[in-house]
Amino acid sequence: MPIVESALTKALQESAASDKGRFAEILVHDGPLRQTILGLKAGQVLAEHNSPPAASLYVLQGRVRVTGQDQSEVVAGEIVALTHVRHGVEALEDSAFLLTTVTSQAGDSHGGSSHLNPG
Repeated sequence: MPIVESALTKALQESAASDKGRFAEILVHDGPLRQTILGLKAGQVLAEHNSPPAASLYVLQGRVRVTGQDQSEVVAGEIVALTHVRHGVEALEDSAFLLTTVTSQAGDSHGGSSHLNPG
């Protein structure tokens, strides 16, 4: 099974089984780059927080609402850039998404290591 497909299944299963209704796992960590899969049960909210220097949210399954300066609904297959304002995420149905972030400005992007966790 492909890594992302396996991670998607795990995120949905783990968030459904969790008392908090959420699950997160880093799939790629390369210097300032992070790609994290998150699962949220319907109705669960990630409280508003600050964005890193660059970020995007790609919905793999389900439907979420991104709150902040502008509210937007994002459905499976859609991607949205997260602006440099506080934002939150609310699962409108059981959902999983890939969060890509750049946590700092690195001078040399070739110095890190990549880790793919098959789950």
